[in-house]
Amino acid sequence: MPLHTAGPERALLVSVAFGSERKPLPRSAAQARAAAVSAAAEKPPAPDGSRIDEFRELVASAGAGIVGEILQRRPKADPATLVGSGKVEELDAVAASSQADLVIFDHDLSPSQLRNLEDALPCRVIDRTQLILDIFARHARTREGQLQVELAQLEYMLPRLTGRGKAMSQLGGGIGTRGPGETQLETDRRRIQRRVLQLRHELDAVRRTRAQQRQRRESVPVPAVALVGYTNAGKSTLFNALTGTGVLESARMFATLDPKLAAIQLPSRRKVLLSDTVGFIRDLPHTLVTSFRATLEEVRMAEVLVHVRDASSPLREEHKAEVEKVLGELEVLGKPRIEVLNKVDLLSEEERAELSSEARILPVSARERTGLAALLDRVDGELIQDPIVEQRLRIPQSEGDALAALEAGTVIREREYEGNLVCVTVLGPASLLGRYRRYRHNG
Repeated sequence: MPLHTAGPERALLVSVAFGSERKPLPRSAAQARAAAVSAAAEKPPAPDGSRIDEFRELVASAGAGIVGEILQRRPKADPATLVGSGKVEELDAVAASSQADLVIFDHDLSPSQLRNLEDALPCRVIDRTQLILDIFARHARTREGQLQVELAQLEYMLPRLTGRGKAMSQLGGGIGTRGPGETQLETDRRRIQRRVLQLRHELDAVRRTRAQQRQRRESVPVPAVALVGYTNAGKSTLFNALTGTGVLESARMFATLDPKLAAIQLPSRRKVLLSDTVGFIRDLPHTLVTSFRATLEEVRMAEVLVHVRDASSPLREEHKAEVEKVLGELEVLGKPRIEVLNKVDLLSEEERAELSSEARILPVSARERTGLAALLDRVDGELIQDPIVEQRLRIPQSEGDALAALEAGTVIREREYEGNLVCVTVLGPASLLGRYRRYRHNG
């Protein structure tokens, strides 16, 4: 079970942006002097504000309180400490004065960088991957989710065992150290490796069970549709709006960790299985993509993906690129995708009007339940498995079960009576109409 400390931990945040714009060389000495004066007057730009907001949300989701923030821009990463010796001295002073319990970097740290920073600073140091793993540990509810979190944590920990200093000298009790079954794992590489093998074996058993369940589902042709998207885009709210279920809706990142499944009926009357999946995020740790492959198999097996995007986010195009990057890792970019811009209720009338001009993007508000009918129509149109067909049937009135099944599962276009026969023109799934092919009438 996750370990907790008394009260929220005090976190000092460090955001670093790398790279600088190349400027053309001046053509004359006068231009060189002017460029030098201009460069001296300019301050290096700070890291992107929206990314910093996302970083703060991650820290809040992990349950920490923020006592300070350090922003830095560098041409390139310092190989020893990421931020350079001068900035490390500044971090040391700020961490001591703010009584920080830990310093959190919005960047991945190499094992040597992590070791050097912990030697230089008065508190624990964790990086972005550890932070995300901790949030996953908090939200894992099922046994499968807990296994996947622990596997990802141990695979991250293995190359960082040597010289972890303060973080490895005692049992974990704070952000970046949570996770099931971690007693003494810090000091025994061989035990961790044995545990990793055991976890992989247990997850293989989970995959086999999922495969068996999927085979049973596939014996009755019900197409699968998966909601995917950036974390906190509103997937769970949309899932609830479409299914009427009570999946947790939260503004916290990664509130949905374990996949949820529910059957819904489309306007054509055919049923599909809708799944709500874990949200993606920029620089999603590769260990998570690997460890959560069992969960993400719902995405791989879906016939149609519904990409849910936050219409109110200033970084929605960047978020789209990050989601497509993960979908590429899962090898599902070739599947039909429906783009949905959620949270349009947060936009102005002018912004909504601009969205309506984009034919391929569906504006919806899961909270206000607007645009859902158009979304279901689009899903209907994208499905290839179990296609919708139109047929003319002549059914004896005594066949009440057949008539009731057609009423429930198809759209009846026409209905006439000829003696004891009911003549109907229906639009419905080929799998359902195939059961009543003996009543087909081609006249």
